[in-house]
Amino acid sequence: MQFQEWLRSLRFSGGDSKSEMDNLKTLLPSLPSSFSLSSLSLSPSSVVGLGALASLTTYWLVTRPRPIQPPCDLQAQSISVQGDQSCRRSALLKDDNLLEFYYEDTKTVYDMFQRGLRIAGNGPCLGFRKPRAPYQWISYTEVAERAQVLGSGLLAKGCKPNPQQYVGIFAQNRPEWVITEMACYTFSMALVPLYDTLGLEAMVHILNLGEWSCWIFNLCLYWLQPPKPQDLAVVCFTSGTTGTDHVTFDCILTEFKTKSSVLQVSMFCHGARVGFYQGDISLLMDDIKTLKPTFFPVVPRLLNRIYDKILGSVTSPLRRVILHYAVRRKQAELSSGVVRNNSMWDRLIFNKIQASLGGNLRFILTASAPISPTVLSFLRATLGCLIFEGYGQTECTAGCTFSMPGDWSAGHVGAPLPCAMVKLTDIPDMNYYAKNGEGEICIRGHSVFRGYLKDEERTGEALDADGWLHTGDVGQWLPNGTLRIVDRKKHIFKLSQGEYIAPEKIENVYTRCVPVLQVFVHGDSLQVIVVPDPEVFVDWAKERGVVGSYEELCQNPDVKKAVLEDMMAVAKEAGLKSFEQVKDLYLHPDMFSVSNSLLTPTLKSKRVDLRRVFSEQIAQMYSKSSI
Repeated sequence: MQFQEWLRSLRFSGGDSKSEMDNLKTLLPSLPSSFSLSSLSLSPSSVVGLGALASLTTYWLVTRPRPIQPPCDLQAQSISVQGDQSCRRSALLKDDNLLEFYYEDTKTVYDMFQRGLRIAGNGPCLGFRKPRAPYQWISYTEVAERAQVLGSGLLAKGCKPNPQQYVGIFAQNRPEWVITEMACYTFSMALVPLYDTLGLEAMVHILNLGEWSCWIFNLCLYWLQPPKPQDLAVVCFTSGTTGTDHVTFDCILTEFKTKSSVLQVSMFCHGARVGFYQGDISLLMDDIKTLKPTFFPVVPRLLNRIYDKILGSVTSPLRRVILHYAVRRKQAELSSGVVRNNSMWDRLIFNKIQASLGGNLRFILTASAPISPTVLSFLRATLGCLIFEGYGQTECTAGCTFSMPGDWSAGHVGAPLPCAMVKLTDIPDMNYYAKNGEGEICIRGHSVFRGYLKDEERTGEALDADGWLHTGDVGQWLPNGTLRIVDRKKHIFKLSQGEYIAPEKIENVYTRCVPVLQVFVHGDSLQVIVVPDPEVFVDWAKERGVVGSYEELCQNPDVKKAVLEDMMAVAKEAGLKSFEQVKDLYLHPDMFSVSNSLLTPTLKSKRVDLRRVFSEQIAQMYSKSSI
């Protein structure tokens, strides 16, 4: 497959020596056939000068940055299926047959880890650390042995080695979590992950819904009984905004588990090592510096924070001019396909930024929410590594589209992955029609989930009779075959004047304001709850002549007015319509977080809870707007 060939090409940095010599010859003037070196009369200093010039030219040709070669035509990254322009599949495929297994000997999660074990052997697998200490590593061999021992213990306690055996685990992400996961897969049992962030109500619902006969809390070894591709692997509960969402997945290469685990097990498949943070989010940046990761999956919210922190740290007008000039020079290289971290600008300007993330980054993957094209282009330049953007849902095993290697443009989420087809369907109420290349995003393929556990009604709402998963997101096909997310169907509401708006789209615009960290948009007259960025808010207000603590500034009407004006300016620049622009706001001094139940574990807003918590402030703003 073309994509596999592209991956293999990344292993080599050298070029064809013959083509290099051809390039060198093009720089030299053409000489007559009768020319000979003996006919030249050069002084010794001239000979030395020509030799130095030739050496420098050769060195530049050999070491100059080369663009990454894309695995397909970037102007045609997806292909219509059976002539239907609204339905498209990856250009990396030879025909309309979707990719089911990447490796023929790797068809389950268990197979993926075993492949990594064959590659890495006794090499490091799972890493953890204590405060102010280096990472300690558990080898692949030890993980496999511990998984077999733990799985044998579960069987000794009465668990059955089949996919109808649900095994629950309640713990933070840590090495023991993965070992328990592999123990279940080793003996074909289905895993049920639970998290404290689900909340008490959801936890009770899950316990009442499922028939969990075993929960992780000593033993003879049992023969391994690995799963088959069609076996159930995991029952995944996601709190979302209701507290009771639940999903089941097939145990095959493209159908299992949550977004983070898909990436994690993909790393195991290639013998990579995975490091865990200490469990304290405030120490995350220290963990990153210590681990020095090469691959970093991250949500856009964190990238926005990095972007804001970089700009906020440059206070001098001269330094700001230099920074933006350096970014433009790096972006010029990006436009020609060159991605590197060893340019003059990296050494002079960006090295400290790159060191803050460990200094070894090669790949960053961002997903789960839209990211501003401005932020994405800026960070691709400053971090000097490949940054890919993807799109998907838990119901389609995390990903269904992915930006193509070599395409460093922004404002889209790439083309369909080889395992899925993507089509757009009409949404008449919102004036989106598939014939115009716009509509609700629907997904079909081997990566789509089996259904919601014990909920045929909701399964029928999500999956139609032809097996298409209806995502609730609104997309648009671009001329180069990539997909752009333009709206949201699930969380739209109708204003009093009859217009429909998507609050998440509006929130993503307003978070680009310098003093704004988080935004919650609520209906009718578009009242907004704003959490100012504590790292820049005080200085931002001081520049406008207002001095005070963070909490005092949140209560200051002049500061509120200034924030509102800044948000209005950003809204107009982003092209928001008048009815999408904020009418009033409330400055709240405490961040929305998972711990206060205002964000999901994937850092999405829990809109029902936010509306309940801020009902009083929303009512006050609404009463003022109604006068």
